[in-house]
Amino acid sequence: MSKTKLNVNELEIVLYKQNEEEFISLTDMAKFRDSERTNYIIQNWMRTRSTIEFLGLWEQLKNPNFKSIEFDAFRNESGSNSFTLTPKRWIEATNSIGIISKSGRYGGTFAHKDIAFEFASWISPTFKLYLITEYQRLKEVETNQYNLEWNVKRILSKTNYYIHTDAIKNFILPDKNYEKEKEWLIYAEEADLLNVILFHCTAKDWRDANPDLAKKSSNLRDIASINELAILSNLETLNAQMIKEKVSKNERFLKLKEIAKYQLSVLNEKDFMKTLKKLNENIYVEQKKKLKK
Repeated sequence: MSKTKLNVNELEIVLYKQNEEEFISLTDMAKFRDSERTNYIIQNWMRTRSTIEFLGLWEQLKNPNFKSIEFDAFRNESGSNSFTLTPKRWIEATNSIGIISKSGRYGGTFAHKDIAFEFASWISPTFKLYLITEYQRLKEVETNQYNLEWNVKRILSKTNYYIHTDAIKNFILPDKNYEKEKEWLIYAEEADLLNVILFHCTAKDWRDANPDLAKKSSNLRDIASINELAILSNLETLNAQMIKEKVSKNERFLKLKEIAKYQLSVLNEKDFMKTLKKLNENIYVEQKKKLKK
């Protein structure tokens, strides 16, 4: 279970992930209304018919073990002056998974993010907007973190691509009397020269071995490590230069293979991810105004 905190108008709200699902503390959110009576705020929200119907619909969509008969009983009682409902009673009676009641120092009532956003709307539409903004900011941070390697892979893969293809077009095609519609064969041959050096197979070999990934437009370079793509970027530049110098394909293959072997042995001992720095410090949404209760 991973736990973090959202900062909504200087109010810290715990968010934790369990089994790939995210839960937000309703107890912390209720402090926006009344920091001393959070349980009362939550119970007051849960006793309304609209809340009961929303919770029931969510559970029916997400929870195969949800007890619909007990839910119907709560829905029929909801709205009356005498009706009260606590999170614990709701969970025990309906076998709910959308709301969780935790005890202890860091306990309280937590709800799946879908339900938490609904609770935020009841508290204040403005508060909900600030909560969503902070949540999206957090997701953007996580996305940048988890996709950093993928982004760098794609950048490295494309850095010298145009240099490489330009060299092929200008220094190989003129020497070969290929028809215009056959140009792609030349590009594929040079790409596969590097593929065989680095990945020990051609692009077609890989597609034949991985038909499902190929159907999704994935290719060899999408599944390569960041070190392999760094070397690939180097090889494209070196190959382009050797093409200009009219080095034969066989000689280029032998030289580039030796270079790739050496560079891979060096880079595999390093962790260059730690040296990458964010280029733009103004990526995320900043809260410039305080939300008034």
